[in-house]
Amino acid sequence: MAVTLDAVSKMMEQAGIPGRDLYDRPGSGKSFPDGCHYRIEMSGVEGPKVLEALIRERRKRNVPIHRLVSFCQGGTLYDDAELKDFAQMAAEEKMEVIAIPGPRNAWDIGRQFVTPDGQRCGGLNHRGSDEIRKVIADMLRMYDIGFRGFMLVDRGVLALVGKMQEQGNFPKDIVIKLSVWAGVSSPAGALLAQQLGASSFNPVADLTLPQMAAIRSVTDIPIDFYIWTFDSYGGSNRMYDAPEVAKVYAPCYFKFEPAPTAGYYNPFNSDEEHMRLMEKKVKWAEWVIEHVALNEPGVRVSPQGAPDLHIPKI
Repeated sequence: MAVTLDAVSKMMEQAGIPGRDLYDRPGSGKSFPDGCHYRIEMSGVEGPKVLEALIRERRKRNVPIHRLVSFCQGGTLYDDAELKDFAQMAAEEKMEVIAIPGPRNAWDIGRQFVTPDGQRCGGLNHRGSDEIRKVIADMLRMYDIGFRGFMLVDRGVLALVGKMQEQGNFPKDIVIKLSVWAGVSSPAGALLAQQLGASSFNPVADLTLPQMAAIRSVTDIPIDFYIWTFDSYGGSNRMYDAPEVAKVYAPCYFKFEPAPTAGYYNPFNSDEEHMRLMEKKVKWAEWVIEHVALNEPGVRVSPQGAPDLHIPKI
């Protein structure tokens, strides 16, 4: 039986999903608990030396940095002393840390992940129960050190952590960010991420503003927006879009992650490389904040140390 597109739209709307992208790009009408609309997230904060460089530049420019996505090469590759130093500095600066546990599929013996087609098949989802066990163990290790935020790429593991929390087998005083590798790109995917217990999620980087507005219309949790991403992801630089993105996506985090490729987080890269790039990221964050203030004066960035952040517990 032939069905018109308008009829399908009505069916989608009955299921709680917009039947079309929102071409009028409405403001979200939502905010963080402090009443502000956006925050700054720095990705690739790879260890204590890189965090020190970020803090120096942040203080010099008086730029608020709210959240760090850290240990992209996997928390397993840092010893306890390094992790404790990192947690201490972040706590003193009142910054939330989203720690990335290891191991991940790039470490595994399976070879599908390393093929171009294999990566299209949920390549970063964890293979088997043994791999899930390792990831959860690393999360608990970092929790004991003091971290209260984590990033997951696998929706199944996200759901499992929620079940373990219900059973009293996993801490509840945490936030979990769902990675861009989960491929959220529609209102249906965004709603599922929220229903599975994500505290925030990172949609793919190349969505249009109407598509973004449709995603926001069905979700309340913060959205992590790539303001600049890897060349290997397309190299999208959307700094000039920041004022309207903050209106449409609020509450949202502006995520800075320019680099040639995600392979930039290879553990053999030097701290100095990451430190110099981090200083530039803070400079670009300052530009974005000034740009938003000039073009959308009613759209506000949270101050440093917003009280709802899950800052490390030392």
